[in-house]
Amino acid sequence: MSPTEIHPAGRLVGKVLFSYEMPVERGKIREFAAATGATDPVYQQPRPPVPPTFLATSMHWEPHDPSLAVRLGLNLARVLQGGQEYKFLDTLPRAGDVLHAETSVESVTEKRSSGGVLMTVIVVLTRFARADGHVVAEGRATVIERGGR
Repeated sequence: MSPTEIHPAGRLVGKVLFSYEMPVERGKIREFAAATGATDPVYQQPRPPVPPTFLATSMHWEPHDPSLAVRLGLNLARVLQGGQEYKFLDTLPRAGDVLHAETSVESVTEKRSSGGVLMTVIVVLTRFARADGHVVAEGRATVIERGGR
């Protein structure tokens, strides 16, 4: 079955859903480090690098009209978070950087749970680039929608 036959999000594979700017702020790095228990003194420096999972906060910069769930055609009553991962392709972003983020659908697949329930698995990719266009990180979120359509 092709991705477009599996789920409405299948029509979006490879397409940019939205883009936005994410200013990396020193205070937010400090707050995030404290909230996650990161005690490395590097996060107290004048221009600290981001903690490894800091890019999860990018969701606060995403456009929300319409929401990502609406864009993907999700039924939120059946959605589970399947995982989140970050891959850094260059030096960590630092306070003062402004990252350009682009979010797209990387893949849409179907599989059965151990209980036999059909699930749609959607991987959403966000690429983070510096002002010169150089991609410094990628974030992948796996969204699982339980049940048939």
